[in-house]
Amino acid sequence: MNVTASSSRPAANPRAARSRAALIEAGLRLFAAKPVDAVSVDEIVAAAGVAKGTFFNHFDDKHAFAASLAAEIRLEIERQVDEANSGETDPAVRLAGGMRVAARFALTDRARTLVMLRADSGATGAKHPLNAGVSRDLLDAISAGAARPEAAEWGVLYWIGLCQALMTDIVRRGLSSAEAGSALTAMILMGLSGIGTDPVSAGKVAERELRSFQSQDASG
Repeated sequence: MNVTASSSRPAANPRAARSRAALIEAGLRLFAAKPVDAVSVDEIVAAAGVAKGTFFNHFDDKHAFAASLAAEIRLEIERQVDEANSGETDPAVRLAGGMRVAARFALTDRARTLVMLRADSGATGAKHPLNAGVSRDLLDAISAGAARPEAAEWGVLYWIGLCQALMTDIVRRGLSSAEAGSALTAMILMGLSGIGTDPVSAGKVAERELRSFQSQDASG
């Protein structure tokens, strides 16, 4: 489900803010260990050390809570994508750069990646605010002749799906950095080719992003 003002309410005072922070921390731990449906509200409040009524002061229900966590994690990834793509004008490179950031996030923060993947926020539509950057890059790719017109309607779902599949593979199989780099290269090639980018250009972008991905290992 989508996170809305009714499903996640901001804390009104310092005490409420502390309670909310404790709930979020508990949710991150619990949802990283178990699927959302395997975690009860009672478990969440017990782990957070707050009353059950406090939970419902902040969130409508468990699934709204999970969606809120997923959205916050996705927002952090999007901030990292914006930083990585700063100054880049080629839409295909921007799309691939976003996928690279997603792969790196999954590699370095398995717990929060699992939470985001398990706690579906419903953020796969072209009009969802979290997907504004992907949607814009796809439209720019269409205008530049690097993507098919169909990508305007279906491209966001396709690209986000590929990113989620890549992140899932990295965390589920515990891929090494080298293995994650190989998977990233394959996904970029398939992704760009799938939206209509010519194979030569797609290959060059994939090679560029792999070098950037590997350079983070060298610098880290």
